[in-house]
This record gives sequence, structure tokens and C-alpha cells, in this order.
Amino acid sequence: MSSQVGISKGGIDTAQQVKESYRTGEPICVPDEPARILLPEHLINPDLDLSNFEDPLPLALMATRDPESPMALAAATRLSPKAEHQDLVAGVCELVGEKTRHPLVKRSIELIKDNHFSPRSIAFVRTRTSQFIVQTRRQYAHALKMILRSLLDGDMAPSEFVSQFIQLTEAGNLQSDVRQKLVTTLLLSETVRPGIKFLMLEHFESFPMPTRQGIIQAVANAPDSRHIDVLKEELRWIVSHEKQQAQAKRKASQRLSGGVH
Repeated sequence: MSSQVGISKGGIDTAQQVKESYRTGEPICVPDEPARILLPEHLINPDLDLSNFEDPLPLALMATRDPESPMALAAATRLSPKAEHQDLVAGVCELVGEKTRHPLVKRSIELIKDNHFSPRSIAFVRTRTSQFIVQTRRQYAHALKMILRSLLDGDMAPSEFVSQFIQLTEAGNLQSDVRQKLVTTLLLSETVRPGIKFLMLEHFESFPMPTRQGIIQAVANAPDSRHIDVLKEELRWIVSHEKQQAQAKRKASQRLSGGVH
């Protein structure tokens, strides 16, 4: 399939990768930069080259299936200009408007389609999308502050706090360094009970790899103390356990491939 019709083979492969990311819960990263999670700001920046993510299919998949409205809306915003003079891509946009789980995406696609994919309507939606992303981030940041206050005031159970903390940091599309700073601050704080810190570490695998690496480095460089030494030991165990699991998977894969002739 040729890019002459607006869809490329590389785009199809990338769409499969996006689909697998949604299935496994792994974050979608910027092309060739596995340490940077793809954010809505990347998608609405027309000057940023996103390689095969520029193709209509991965954008359509994100606009339709991404669990968070800012990301889905940003993908739809980047997809829309590609539909001008491309009947197939215009059809993909229309399908996105029908199948998306997000009402804002649906309304934005309808507005752009009703205006025949004009640059003016697309620019309007891009501006509104940018504003929506900023507003949503502020709301999630406020929500994080509120649950932390509830925890410290004794109004929220530690398990509920950790669960909501992880959900809010994921839903807020926070950059890896921001998420890492939040978690590290909690782990190193002397006012947060040790039990809460260990609950957070029980969910360590749910954080993206760049965030995990940053947390490990920050704790390792923290001044020695009784509770910090316990955290360091716990993180060493987690890292060792992850390495053992990875080695076991590699060996199983090698045995499987060696048995196929």
C-alpha cells in the first residue's frame, strides 16, 4: 500500500505497535527515544517529526482507543490536516468520529468535516486542544494535591491513596521526570509513613521504565538513614527480581526457537 493514498506500510506496522501498547498497558514512546513518553504536546506540534506516527492509521487508533481525552484529541488534531484532498484519509477521519470513545474527539471531527477540512477549522481545533491539555493537567495536579492532603490528614487509607495516585499520574499524561519527582518525593519524605512507601513500591512495575530508572537513581543517591537504607534494599530486590524474570523469559524464548526447525 502506497503513501500516495495517504497510508504507508510503515504506518500500518506502527499502528500494530500502538495496538499492542494498549493491550499490554505499556506507554507509547517518541520514535527512536524510548526514554520519552509520547505526550499530547508532541502530537499537536506540527513542527515535530514523529516518523511513522505521522501516518493516519496510528493517529486514528490513538484518537479512537486512547483512554485519555487529551491524547485522543491531540491525535485527532494531527490526523485532520492529512484528510485534505485524500478521500481515503477523510474516510478514516469520519470513522474515528463514529467510533471514538471521547465526545470531544467526535465533536472536533464533525466541526472539521463540516468545514471541509479547512486550515482555519483545523487551526481552531488545535488551539482549543492545546487549551484543553493545559486545563486537564492543572485539574490532575490539583487532584494529586488533594489526595495527598487527605492522606496526611488521615482521611484516606494508604491503599486508596496509592491506587488513586497511580491512576492520576497515568491519566494526567505526566512526563517521566515529573512522575519520577512525585514518587521520589514521597519515598524520601520523612512525613510519609513507611507502609505507604512500600505500597508504592509494590506497584513499581506499573511505572514506565524511564520513571523507574529515575526513582532508583534518586533513592540510591539519597543520604543514608534507617528508612532510606530499607528502601534501597527493597529496590535492589525489585531490580534483581526483574532481571531474573527477564533472563527466564530469554531462556524460554531461546529454547522455543531452538526447537523450531
